Amino acid sequence: MEWPACLNEYEKLVRRMNTPRVVIDNAVCPTATLVKVDSARRHGILLEAVQVLTDLNLSIKKAYISSDGRWFMDVFHVTDLNGNKLADESVLSYIEQSLETIDHYGRTTEFNGLTALELTGTDRVGLLSEVFAVLADLQCSVVEAKVWTHNGRIASLIYVKDCNSGSPIEDSQQIDRIEARLRNVLKGDNDIRSAKTSVSMAVTHTERRLHQMMFADRDYERMPILSHSTDYPVVTVQNWVERGYSVVNVQCKDRTKLLFDVVCTLTDMEYVVFHATINTAGDTAYLEFYIRHIDGNPISSEPERQRVIQCLQAAVRRRASEGVRLELKMPDRQGLLADVTRTFRENGLNVTRAEISTTTDMALNVFYVTDAIGNPADPKIIESVRQKIGLSNLKVKELPLICNEKAESEEETVGVGGAVLLSLGSLVRRNLYNLGLIRSYS
Repeated sequence: MEWPACLNEYEKLVRRMNTPRVVIDNAVCPTATLVKVDSARRHGILLEAVQVLTDLNLSIKKAYISSDGRWFMDVFHVTDLNGNKLADESVLSYIEQSLETIDHYGRTTEFNGLTALELTGTDRVGLLSEVFAVLADLQCSVVEAKVWTHNGRIASLIYVKDCNSGSPIEDSQQIDRIEARLRNVLKGDNDIRSAKTSVSMAVTHTERRLHQMMFADRDYERMPILSHSTDYPVVTVQNWVERGYSVVNVQCKDRTKLLFDVVCTLTDMEYVVFHATINTAGDTAYLEFYIRHIDGNPISSEPERQRVIQCLQAAVRRRASEGVRLELKMPDRQGLLADVTRTFRENGLNVTRAEISTTTDMALNVFYVTDAIGNPADPKIIESVRQKIGLSNLKVKELPLICNEKAESEEETVGVGGAVLLSLGSLVRRNLYNLGLIRSYS
């Protein structure tokens, strides 16, 4: 392991003493792989551990967390999206190495060489179409993007490069043009104050940043315009006065990355999780957290309690998948996203969530769509849109199983996070390939 040049010998010793110890066990539990992490406690380390697992689209079926005193211990019961234990040695090794270097995990170079665009504003039908049309007109090539909508608000993190040179966009005048054009699109006719755009070269964890953007936009305070979901999360917060903890309970429909979304929100609200128990029964998840504010105090007022409840409900709902899931796979070209989303708009489809990815000149995009007022989209309209874009290019996909039963088919499984999960081993090998660490992942 190479140490930064600025560290002295004492600092190196401290880091060696505090290096997380990781044990991965496939023998103890018949239905899941156990991942145990022991480490010195510090703020945010639980989130980083969960992030390692959820970035691989693993399902965390159970977890036991304890970090009283100066030490932190987690035990995670994990499976793949079909409910199978993890058997691929390359995957197990990747998890172990990532957790042992958890202080540096998340400082990915995946988006180096790209310019990050952050957008927030009022959601409306056709907004994405206008955004991508502006980017195409300004000669910006979209490499990766994620879009969330919640309570009538939209947050998007879009990674672009100059379509001519393939380089990041660094010219200040061009950046000013991009910001101004996108801000005008986001403002529309009724969002003069809250529409925001920013351009940066910073590398960040995309999904955590989306949570932060929506939290800053105070989406949790807004009422949903229309919601047809009956799976609204139940969140309770009580104080355990004798021990000085606040006890947070969350009950909701289970899904991939649920634990990440909840822990991410608690961490960014500056709460520390000292103990936690996560369990799933059927398709329902039960999460219990014993927390204190970073200043050492439990939740001290009714307004603070209500704010925690609202923020956790919003964190669960932001990634909730409403609408028909459409997957686009076809050769990438300049303006493709603008054309596809324009077709959605012209047929009255509203995009509630999107994940955009371009690898080896292929577009691999996922869209969740409803009709213009949030109702389920008419199947006839969906088929009409598919015919216009190409039946082989745009397909309707179902969500994967998140249970302990073995899937009937071992064909491609599509993760809730939106990326195509060919198999857990191939996903890790593809990530290593993209980072230039291996020559082939086939």
